[in-house]
Amino acid sequence: MRIITGKARGARLISLPGDETRPTAEKVKEGVFSAIQFDIGGRTVLDLFGGSGQLALEALSRGADSAVIVDSSRQAADIIRRNAANTGLIPDCRIVCADWKEYIKSASGKQKFSLIFLDPPYKAGFIDEVLKRLLAAGLADDGAIIVSESAIDGVPEPIPGYTGKVYRYGKTCVTVMRAQQ
Repeated sequence: MRIITGKARGARLISLPGDETRPTAEKVKEGVFSAIQFDIGGRTVLDLFGGSGQLALEALSRGADSAVIVDSSRQAADIIRRNAANTGLIPDCRIVCADWKEYIKSASGKQKFSLIFLDPPYKAGFIDEVLKRLLAAGLADDGAIIVSESAIDGVPEPIPGYTGKVYRYGKTCVTVMRAQQ
């Protein structure tokens, strides 16, 4: 894994060994960032299931202002911290070791994000639950872009007030949802 482009271009990233985290495949990550490439600059990023932190770090490398990267695993949070330091992007990151529900509850009313990455464990209906809580907590800013990665049976339902497009990469689906303004 590496950062594709921007100020940290080419920086190598590490991930946890084994199957505990599932890093986004390079071709999927390239597709995600091709879909949003002109909408990254100046955004505040939330990566709610951070894993290695690669999605948030790629966004920061491409001009996002700041990122909060959340993962419930202490080992994953350590990997994210190492990757952020290795890319030189750590000053723009806040790394939080917490369950996603706890984080949403704690950030409600305190923070808003304009670019949100959701790459949770693949499970049908799970992203819909995450989106419901995220939006109810008011964490999506006006004009937010929400990018989710799932299996085919986990593609989220349409969200009122958002337009969505699904991209398919083999067995992986990426849904890009944009708030209507």
